[in-house]
Amino acid sequence: MSVMQTHKPGPLQFYRSSAAPCPYLPDRIERKLFARLTGPDAVAINSQLSRAGFRRSHDIIYKPACPGCMACVPVRVPVEQFSPSNNLLRIAKRGSQMRLTESPSIPSREQYDLFITYETSRHSDSDMAAMSFDDYCAMLQEGQADTSILELRQPDGQLLGCMLTDRMDDGVSAVYSFFSPEPALQRYSLGTLLILHLINHARLLQLPYVYLGYWVDHSQKMGYKSRFQPLEALGPEGWHPFTLKTPE
Repeated sequence: MSVMQTHKPGPLQFYRSSAAPCPYLPDRIERKLFARLTGPDAVAINSQLSRAGFRRSHDIIYKPACPGCMACVPVRVPVEQFSPSNNLLRIAKRGSQMRLTESPSIPSREQYDLFITYETSRHSDSDMAAMSFDDYCAMLQEGQADTSILELRQPDGQLLGCMLTDRMDDGVSAVYSFFSPEPALQRYSLGTLLILHLINHARLLQLPYVYLGYWVDHSQKMGYKSRFQPLEALGPEGWHPFTLKTPE
């Protein structure tokens, strides 16, 4: 990420990236406002900036700052109000025999093998598909802010999916997830199942929100987020209810 401009609100040094093609919408330009998330206050800063619409990747916390475009809408699930649709209830039932474990974000070769299988299947043209094991370790361990990894397994122990999460003072954030792309497992909707588990995980922790990152209208990559309703979105006047048409 190249740097064009800087300004300094408070203790963090913020940067503005140079223009790049938007990864979500064609013929649009992306720019980001970002800072490095380091030091003893990382957890508190991550919580504060996440409520302001930022996201974390490695040791970078960022939000879109695209000229003339506000398509990226920060969304979160209010855990106690979450009401799964019949489709989500069926997904939960199909995956009810799978087990979820939470552990510190310590990388393993087993995770990495699944990660590369997922990336080469789903995002073969992205930089992530070419990540080495060392790159994967950096993704999990750089910029940690009360970070853990959720692992979804078959009863026989086979690893099916992972989700990197940050625990914040008012919720949990889904940083990144990956799962098996095997055709035989598609009926389980593993990506959706991981989010359902995360919502339940937040409920058990008595945390009010699950932060899902950005929803982008007309972006197929982001359409799945509208399944988890009710949603809240961040606008100029703060967080507010956000009603979307649920995809079939």
